[in-house]
Amino acid sequence: MRNLRSTSRVIIAFCASILISALARAYPLDGVEESGIRRLEGFQIAEITPGAAKLVAGQLWSTEEIQLRLSGYTGPDFDALPEDPDLSSFLAKSLRGRDASYAMVLVDISNPQRIRWAGLRPDLKQNAGSVGKLICMAALFQALAEAFPDVEDRARVLRDSVSPAGTWVSNEIHKVPKWDAAQRRNVYSVINADDSFRLSEWLDHAISASANGAGSIIWREAMLIRHFGSEYPRSFEESEHFFATTPKSQLGKLALSVVTEPLSKAGIDTKNLQQGSFWTSSSKRKVPGTISFATPRELARLVFRIEQGQLVDEWSSLQMKKYMYMTKRRYRYSYAPELRNEAVFFKSGSLYSCHPEEGFRCDKYMGNSRNLMNSVAFVQGRSTEDPAYIVALMSNVLRFNSAWDHSRIAAAVHETIRTKQAQTLRETGSAAEVSEAGKSD
Repeated sequence: MRNLRSTSRVIIAFCASILISALARAYPLDGVEESGIRRLEGFQIAEITPGAAKLVAGQLWSTEEIQLRLSGYTGPDFDALPEDPDLSSFLAKSLRGRDASYAMVLVDISNPQRIRWAGLRPDLKQNAGSVGKLICMAALFQALAEAFPDVEDRARVLRDSVSPAGTWVSNEIHKVPKWDAAQRRNVYSVINADDSFRLSEWLDHAISASANGAGSIIWREAMLIRHFGSEYPRSFEESEHFFATTPKSQLGKLALSVVTEPLSKAGIDTKNLQQGSFWTSSSKRKVPGTISFATPRELARLVFRIEQGQLVDEWSSLQMKKYMYMTKRRYRYSYAPELRNEAVFFKSGSLYSCHPEEGFRCDKYMGNSRNLMNSVAFVQGRSTEDPAYIVALMSNVLRFNSAWDHSRIAAAVHETIRTKQAQTLRETGSAAEVSEAGKSD
């Protein structure tokens, strides 16, 4: 009986390994070895565990399936083309009844030979919130490219370099998945000063989980790579010594230059797209900053450059696209069920604040002073015949969580691109749907 049980366990384990290999799609999920992101193994196991939450079809792409849609494109920039009258009319009608703060750019690249675009208040400028972590990601890849021309060396540094959080993390609110090898599962908690992660995992926590501490650390590491060059990584003590002994004015200039240069080199207007300050109060005390801002036009251009392979270089652009691939529960713009079969490459960001107001209770994403909610997405089907388009959406609807509204805009956009006819979709949702759309963790 004991041998039978032992044999059964072996068979079960063997079957599980086969299933994981078959299902392992997403960073993409089959990218554990390539990236070194250990939480992906936990997501693989969840896919074959009865009763565990499952990913939707669009989240199960393999590493090989994720490619740059505009690689080799030599045509004009999207906004050098006239706005498409059908898309312009659709945006005007879709957003007409909504708050006047809505601003949006839509770029249809389904057919790279006939790119279409339209914008509604495309140059409205506001703080992009956590969408700005994409800029910090570009800074890291730019620094890596300068220090390590060979992409194999860059991949090795991302996969093997381990950095502690230290005192750069403070007041974290976003929980991240931490791989527990003994229990073979992810344990979720906020990042604390004692945590250490691989550089690729810091990137994953910054983009996927939107952890502010992780956003600060990938910016910190970009500065360190710029300083140490090919001798990176150095000991944590050496790194901390650099920040402690370098004049703050120099640190501020270095910080701004590392996030600005990859954008400028890619032809992105840094007068309309800038990440000015670090993400945590403790890191802001270490490195002085300035203001942050973005417009829908330049956020769309950033994604357009990624798809062209022109943000840093083609290898870096493809890596950044993989880090944007959504393998966690979809929310806000990406929540729309209409997108379940599509791959969504996504970053969302919000910033809210409140002032005293009789009868009003301040709550998350419902500020009455400001209530910024921003989304950047590239949506793509498996076939070259399927829709492929870029969206940059901003809003500032006071006293109201706009997440469900963003998901409804996403649904209308997708069906309009898919059917090539302007769509008006269901606006109202159940209390459960509205609540789920608004959960960012």
